[in-house]
Amino acid sequence: MNEGDGKQLLLLKPQDIKDVISMATAIDLVEQGYKEAVEFPIINAPRRRVHSKSNVRVSNFPGGVEGLGVIGSLTRADRISHDPTNQDIPYREHPVYLLWDSGTGHLLSIMLGEITEKTIGFSSIMALRTGATSGVGFRHLAKRSTKKVGVYGSGGQALHKLLALKCERQIQSVKVYSRSPENRRKFVEKVERLIGVEARPVDTPREAISDVDVVICATNSNVPVFNGDWIEPGQHIVTVVGSNAALVKGGWLASGRRENDDKTVQRSDFIVTNWRESVESERQAGLIEPLEKGLITWEKIHELGDIITGTFPGRTSDQQITFHANNNGTAAADLAIAKWVYDECKKLGRGVEIDMPFPGQQ
Repeated sequence: MNEGDGKQLLLLKPQDIKDVISMATAIDLVEQGYKEAVEFPIINAPRRRVHSKSNVRVSNFPGGVEGLGVIGSLTRADRISHDPTNQDIPYREHPVYLLWDSGTGHLLSIMLGEITEKTIGFSSIMALRTGATSGVGFRHLAKRSTKKVGVYGSGGQALHKLLALKCERQIQSVKVYSRSPENRRKFVEKVERLIGVEARPVDTPREAISDVDVVICATNSNVPVFNGDWIEPGQHIVTVVGSNAALVKGGWLASGRRENDDKTVQRSDFIVTNWRESVESERQAGLIEPLEKGLITWEKIHELGDIITGTFPGRTSDQQITFHANNNGTAAADLAIAKWVYDECKKLGRGVEIDMPFPGQQ
């Protein structure tokens, strides 16, 4: 491209990027993103969040994936509210992806909206990326013989995590617990219709974790959703709530949010996070509180990329209890998925090409 020729960027709107990608593809892309983040770490940085006085929260995820030729950011805003036990999000704005070519610096695309999975469609914010990241954890940490699943939560995050697990293991049955019996019933119907696995609601948190191979937590809870004493040998556990210190500093919560209790981290043979640095920088309560109490040490906590690259061996026995604290998203995952969707949309002729003058010539 000559500098005087100008250039084009592709504007992709919510209707352009829906239902393009499958969960299986997303899992492979997220794995690639985290693997490359270990090999060249300065291309990624931890999530950063800012809050207004009205608790409008803007989250920014900067980074890239060199092997996919992309660098950029995801930024999204939402208005959140809390009571002592639960978080609610009254309004969620469309996320905004900015994709640059990691080799030339050219702006490739502005992408507006939630990237949705082919099978499920839109359900909740960032459900695809979060589910695919859990899927990488399932690939490396769940027992090969996994058949039975217990789920806490009955929303889109839970549904995507189940789909991710089905991509990686031959699951046969699901039990689900959430606070609302009606939500549990509707969720079971969705699981059987969209994922094709037998499912049933249960009436107590204890029932959900009993006699299962994988425990999925996908809630809006501010407090632990199960008792760590209930954990059984061989189980793989994944949580999704990753608190950040601003919620406490802003006066919205008395203490940080968490789905796991202290006993869970104590009983786990090891813990895997997406990004260790965020545990400390955001004071993520599920891990930072037991660390500061001296109940566990940092040596017990590893990163997802270390599992993928083999730097840490991960599960070595079917009796081990493994815990994946899916503690926050990273651009390694978000931009890997977004770049694939951008490339696919170009093939499909989706989006609007915008002519742009070369910088400095406008």
